[in-house]
Amino acid sequence: MECISVFDMLKIGIGPSSSHTLGPWRAAERWINHLKKEGIFNDIKTIKVDLFGSLSLTGKGHSTDLALILGLSGSDPENIPIVEITPLTRLVQTTKQLKFGGSNPIFFDSKNDIIFNREFLPFHANGMKFTGFNNEIEISSDTYYSIGGGFVVREELIHAKENIKIHKTFPFPIQKAKELETYCKQEQLKISEIVLENEKSLRSNTEIDYEINRIWDTMLECMYIGCHTEGILPGGLNVKRRSFDIHKKLIGDLQYNSQNDWLASIRKTEVKFRQILKWVSCFALSVNEVNASLGRIVTAPTNGSAGVIPAVLMYYLVIENHEASFKEIKQFLLVAGEIGSIFKKGATISAAMGGCQAEIGVSSAMAAGALTELLGGSAEQVLMASEIAMEHHLGLTCDPIGGLVQIPCIERNAMGAIKAINAAELALESDVYNAKVPLDKVISSMWETAKDMNSRYKETSEGGLAVSVNISDC
Repeated sequence: MECISVFDMLKIGIGPSSSHTLGPWRAAERWINHLKKEGIFNDIKTIKVDLFGSLSLTGKGHSTDLALILGLSGSDPENIPIVEITPLTRLVQTTKQLKFGGSNPIFFDSKNDIIFNREFLPFHANGMKFTGFNNEIEISSDTYYSIGGGFVVREELIHAKENIKIHKTFPFPIQKAKELETYCKQEQLKISEIVLENEKSLRSNTEIDYEINRIWDTMLECMYIGCHTEGILPGGLNVKRRSFDIHKKLIGDLQYNSQNDWLASIRKTEVKFRQILKWVSCFALSVNEVNASLGRIVTAPTNGSAGVIPAVLMYYLVIENHEASFKEIKQFLLVAGEIGSIFKKGATISAAMGGCQAEIGVSSAMAAGALTELLGGSAEQVLMASEIAMEHHLGLTCDPIGGLVQIPCIERNAMGAIKAINAAELALESDVYNAKVPLDKVISSMWETAKDMNSRYKETSEGGLAVSVNISDC
């Protein structure tokens, strides 16, 4: 049984896309590690990277080429200073020299050595092939697939256990939502407590708290940066950052010295319903504006949907419970991560495979369930809230204008967050025994919808808004 950790679902990375930026970055790292394991790393003198399918069609808009340069250069997305990204990639592009793996200088012309092929490989829409040469003789060729949320699989090992972190030691292995519900009933535990027991089989309490803190600090910093940065997003669409102006109108004359002081200041404000909508939208927009600018975010479960979970968690902290602490933050993220893993196992979190229902829909379901538990909901109500949130995202297409994670992606995070809060409230006011659609059924329906969806609406920028709007007019 495939058991995925919360920390597999919530990863720290760089925008704008988990499948088109973080995935290729990680694939390049894995290829380098494979070459070292095989003892042929130092034999590589030139490189060629072929991109296929969705990676090719929207790769430039998603900065796939830049991610490959960074990955091949040995940089890590979790800790590379953001200010170094542009200088490093420009240096490689202009000098055509790359420090392969961070240590081996080789010739690399990114314009010619990264090849965008329109055809699709059979296993997944996001395929890429790395080829290494010595004196024009091919000595290594490896194909990888970026399957959403930063997860990467190697073609030769598609059915092998090392592709995805499969944790066989979980005391409560979970494949379906019904199994999770059953464990909660049998053990008389909350969903977060069941998930915590699984995580404790992998790492200590101290390590779990450390990782949760890292994730939350990154989310909070991301929102803080987004709310305090104005200007135009990169990419050519001339999209104006909006969270700065919304935040400025909402915050008034409040003063603060750090992001934690900022959070404390917001908690002191009195807000009405329209202001709540604006605050939640502001939080979501801020994250995805940072994401669109190649900033550091938390993949939750993807980069394109990274704003929903932090926005809903902030809603709880600044609106619902001013006394909430790390305990509630940890509880929220444990529940959200587990729900996301159930969607991944039962369907997909890749927009290239399932449209935006697989990204915003899943993130909204994750946030709805997590919020429901914090608001006192039972395990059944948590799963019901997740079902409601996904039910109202079924069929949502992925049609980014210009292949950029901007329009309609950024606004969709605000809408997904609001839907999550609404879904939680509906579940809390419902009798779960009268529910007609269990979460497992809506996950199955989402996957069937994904398979039936025309490929033009799966992150190819060949349908919908992507072709209805003329980029030159933006």
